[in-house]
Amino acid sequence: MERRRTRVLQLGLVALGAGLVFLGGLPWVPTVVAMLAAYVLLRIGFGVIGSFARPVPEPPPPGELRRVRIQYRCVLCGTEVRMTVANDEQPAPPRHCMEEMEFVAPTME
Repeated sequence: MERRRTRVLQLGLVALGAGLVFLGGLPWVPTVVAMLAAYVLLRIGFGVIGSFARPVPEPPPPGELRRVRIQYRCVLCGTEVRMTVANDEQPAPPRHCMEEMEFVAPTME
């Protein structure tokens, strides 16, 4: 359905440009350049809007999560977080105060 809509839009742009060149008496080079720019902008716009419609990926199955014991500290405010379950052996550090948290070496307990 989306491809059909895109094709209709493309044909409409070509027809509009051809009509402007032949019936409106406009020079053909600037008209073609303007049509190409409009096409590129529309493709980018539809791509961005279409990305909002894609569903969020499903979380990994429960068996794929690994037990970890990692502690992070925020360098700006000092908040500490302990991560106990993650999908990777070394997960990416969480963010706090708009900055990535620092890894804190495990203490001997």
